[in-house]
Amino acid sequence: MSEPVLSARALRKSFRSGDALLQVLRDVNLDVAAGESVSIRGESGSGKSTLLNLIAGLDAPDSGTVLWGGSPDTGAGRRAAYLGMVFQSFYLVPELDALANVLLARRILGRIDAAARDRARSLLGDVGLSDRAHHLPSQLSGGERQRVALARALMNGPNLIVADEPTGNLDERTGNEVVELLLGLCASADTALVLVTHNASHAAKTRRSLTLTAGALGGS
Repeated sequence: MSEPVLSARALRKSFRSGDALLQVLRDVNLDVAAGESVSIRGESGSGKSTLLNLIAGLDAPDSGTVLWGGSPDTGAGRRAAYLGMVFQSFYLVPELDALANVLLARRILGRIDAAARDRARSLLGDVGLSDRAHHLPSQLSGGERQRVALARALMNGPNLIVADEPTGNLDERTGNEVVELLLGLCASADTALVLVTHNASHAAKTRRSLTLTAGALGGS
C-alpha cells in the first residue's frame, strides 16, 4: 500500500491570549491518499486555517507530526514542488499579467524555459483564460483572478493542493464555478485536495467531508 500524500498525527497547536493559553487543535489526525479530495468545515475560529498552515508547512505544531509522502521534510524548498496553495484573497502580484503570475510558481524552482511557458499557457486554457493571459489582475474579475490562482497552484504538478476558503471573496454562482473547476482539475491531474470551506454544498462535493469542532477533527 502506498504512503498517503499527506499524513498528520496528533497535531496540537495553542496560542497565547493575554495570560491564557488557547488550545486551538487537539490531537488532530488526518491521512489523505493520492488523488483524494477532502473538505474540512467548522465555525469561524475553530482552527481550520491553523490546521491548513500546519499541513502546508507554513507553521509548526506544538506537538505531533506532518509527513508529505512519508517524509518529514515540509520545508520551503520542498513545498514549491510538492504542493500548491489557493487562498481566499488570490495573492496575485498586481504588476504582473496572468501568465507571469502563473509562472511565479515555477520561478521558485529555478529558470523558466519554453516548456514552462507552454505549460502555463496550457493551464490558463484549462481554466478558461487563454484570451486573458496578458491582462493584469486589476483587469480581471474576482472569479478570473481566482482561476489564475488555480492555474498557479497546479503549475509545478503538485501531489497536493490545499485551498483555504477559495470562494470566500466570490458571489455564489462564481464560487460554485470555481469549486467545480478546482475539483475537476485536481481529478484530471490525480492531485489530492484538502479544501477548507464554510459552504456545506461545496464540502459535499469532495470524496470525504470532515468537521473541525472544539479542536478535534471528525467525520467520514
